[in-house]
Amino acid sequence: MLFFYLRHADPIYSPDSLTKLGERQAEALSKRLYLYGIDKLYCSSSNRAMLTATPTAELHKKDIEVLDFANESHAWNELTTVLDNGRRTWLFQSKKHVDLLVSPEVRSYGNNWYYHPEFKDKGYDKGIQRIQKGCDDLFESLGYKHDHTKNGYIPVAPTEERVALFAHQGFGLAFLSCLLDIPYPEFCARFDLGHSSMTVIEFGGTDGLVVPKVLQLSNDSHLYKEGLATNYNNYIRF
Repeated sequence: MLFFYLRHADPIYSPDSLTKLGERQAEALSKRLYLYGIDKLYCSSSNRAMLTATPTAELHKKDIEVLDFANESHAWNELTTVLDNGRRTWLFQSKKHVDLLVSPEVRSYGNNWYYHPEFKDKGYDKGIQRIQKGCDDLFESLGYKHDHTKNGYIPVAPTEERVALFAHQGFGLAFLSCLLDIPYPEFCARFDLGHSSMTVIEFGGTDGLVVPKVLQLSNDSHLYKEGLATNYNNYIRF
């Protein structure tokens, strides 16, 4: 199985929608996915994710299955912090918290990082556990049962399908860390997802333990092909 994780295109957060650029990015992404072929389409229940997924669904003539657990609003309530100036932001966007997330003391906690005194009793455990359950339920429905003792998946009904999930950045970093059995602090502090970016993960093998392999992370070559600016989240051009 090939699993495609797509972040929504250039957004308008309030009201929840896409910019004109975002609409063009979504079209570019749909053309790229149509070259590969997608068998199943999943999407966050947010409007910006649905608008990003719609051109792909139309080209493939497939319905979209909505997954509310992937809606960014839930993760925003679970994996953010309030800065000294009163502004709320993601843990991975707070310099103070990033320094802590990559520290040896937090790394020593592994997947139980949320029991560190700085993070304990702030609800981060419930957020990660909710996303982990949603992730595990999704992949079990696709034929791969998560074995947490071995950090891999049992292929109970392996498939050659290509499956796409359209969702978000903040949710996505937690979701991908759960999928890949990489502690959230390690993942969110060092990796990111651009607008309309494509992450491709291979579930190879039909017996034994399947260890998902990242073939691409946050790829945006569809934008380059369509002559759209590859401005990473609108602040770095490369």
